[in-house]
Amino acid sequence: MGTPHQHQHEACLLENGNNNPTGLSRESRHGRTAHNMSSSSLRKKSDLTLVSKVRYGLLRNLLVNFQEVILGTKLSVLFPAIPVAIIAHVYGFARPWVFALSLLGLTPLAERVSFLTEQLAYYTGPTVGGFLNATCGNVTELIIAIFALSNYKIAVVKYSLLGSILSNLLLVLGTSLFCGGIANLRLEQKYDRKQADVNSLMLLLALLCHLLPMLFRYSGASAGLVTDPSLPLSRAASITMLIAYFAYLIFQLWTHRQLFEAEDEKDNDDNVAEEAAVIGFWSGFAWLVGMTVLIAFLSEYVVQTIEDASESWGLSVSFLSIILLPIVGNAAEHAGAIIFAFKNKLDISLGVALGSATQISMFVVPLCVVIAWIMGINMDLNLNLLETGSLAMAILTTAFTLQDGTSHYMKGLVLLLCYIAIGACFFVQKTPFNHADVSNITLKQATEAVFRA
Repeated sequence: MGTPHQHQHEACLLENGNNNPTGLSRESRHGRTAHNMSSSSLRKKSDLTLVSKVRYGLLRNLLVNFQEVILGTKLSVLFPAIPVAIIAHVYGFARPWVFALSLLGLTPLAERVSFLTEQLAYYTGPTVGGFLNATCGNVTELIIAIFALSNYKIAVVKYSLLGSILSNLLLVLGTSLFCGGIANLRLEQKYDRKQADVNSLMLLLALLCHLLPMLFRYSGASAGLVTDPSLPLSRAASITMLIAYFAYLIFQLWTHRQLFEAEDEKDNDDNVAEEAAVIGFWSGFAWLVGMTVLIAFLSEYVVQTIEDASESWGLSVSFLSIILLPIVGNAAEHAGAIIFAFKNKLDISLGVALGSATQISMFVVPLCVVIAWIMGINMDLNLNLLETGSLAMAILTTAFTLQDGTSHYMKGLVLLLCYIAIGACFFVQKTPFNHADVSNITLKQATEAVFRA
């Protein structure tokens, strides 16, 4: 026999379209990923006692959905930034304010998208749910990139996606290892190397695909080639990366699923996992569509106002795109990774940081190249020397850090200091943003210097 609250909860689920509110729980929990576990650390349970007393079924369902989706997160205090950002844009407020409010509004939306994909997974099963998470986990970065492409701001696309990778590998992982090491100073910290090795291998493949267009530019200059080979090479490399990513999904969701599952069933004392879906399938789908539309609006505001914010605040566009955008946009997911590091659950923290970096580098970046190709925009994978070198050092440093399967606070501190050093580079860099080929300026100058020598 369950408690009256449980019966009321199940009744609400049945009215939302769930015909088996408890039977799906075990299978869905079995397929939970580190991203789901990380996001769930910022959620709070809803008390539906008062809502369940509403007589009208439609109104009761709407109130249940509102309470679970809008009020069911510790970041709900940031939701007012969304309408304020829209009002500021419509009435022509100062554009830097629109930029800042849009960034704040994107923070809870990114966390709620993760929540909604997890809710849909209760009905679709762990495999389809994992696929949803693998494709929607970084929907904010993808939408911002698409709007930047539509405005021909290729530099913003490259900078923001590069910043997401650097942020996950150095800032999030470094903070997690440092905080986990300090909080568990007298405990031995271990993690499963198998998942880390797979993600490191994928990141090295992504690094190779980013290096080849730049190296080809050097060889093209020396051979005196008439045409620039970096664009077709980038498109071919992007297709290769997408094939590798879908093979990675098969590896993660089917053949070697056990390597990527978050072991929350062994940690019942945390009560992090949901016992069952809290909203219906179609309600979750409708909320997911609505959240995506809001993300699209705010992403467009961010892209349109980033240059004005750069001029007003005295910060370069590269610093805003590489440092500020990723930190604010993924704050919820990053906070969850750090929370689990405090609890000495490094497998979840590693799954969040490395999984997001892999998803962006192997899926979002090449997908943007393909989308630009379809739109008739010449976007390649060729970054300048500073960005490419930063990416290479971040991936190599992370791979060396994780090679022995143990952790302590010194590893996290080194990763954090690497991020601070890279951030300082972009803070003092003043890039001529109006040039369409901004990513090739430094490389061209360096190439000419080499051949003059």
